[in-house]
Amino acid sequence: MALHKGVKELVAEAQARVRTIAAANATALVCSDDTVLVDLRDIRERQRDGFIPGSFHAPRGMLEFWVDPESPYYKEIFGRDASFIFYCASGWRSALATAAVQDMGMERVAHLEGGFAAWIKAGGTIAKSKDGRDPNS
Repeated sequence: MALHKGVKELVAEAQARVRTIAAANATALVCSDDTVLVDLRDIRERQRDGFIPGSFHAPRGMLEFWVDPESPYYKEIFGRDASFIFYCASGWRSALATAAVQDMGMERVAHLEGGFAAWIKAGGTIAKSKDGRDPNS
């Protein structure tokens, strides 16, 4: 079976049409009350590698369901009057996720360029817990 479009092309198309935040700029937004950082990584990634303190964990496979107010899985956090910055390990999943929620109508949304790896490289703070959950969020 030949694919018409590969993942690299899908990610490139998403990156071309979504807002991107550099990790160096995102580190200043961690303490902002009107910005929500959303970690799309699997819980095992959060447990192993840590996470951005205060970030909300929304597994990539559930995001559209959690964003849609008409879904039985809707999460109130996505109804907040806030900007949302999505991140994953390297920026691929977050680019696709940002494009998807933008298509759903979310306007104040961006993705973290380079993902969690770029965050670490930029000197961003990291939290860790055995269960991958942030006790402060």
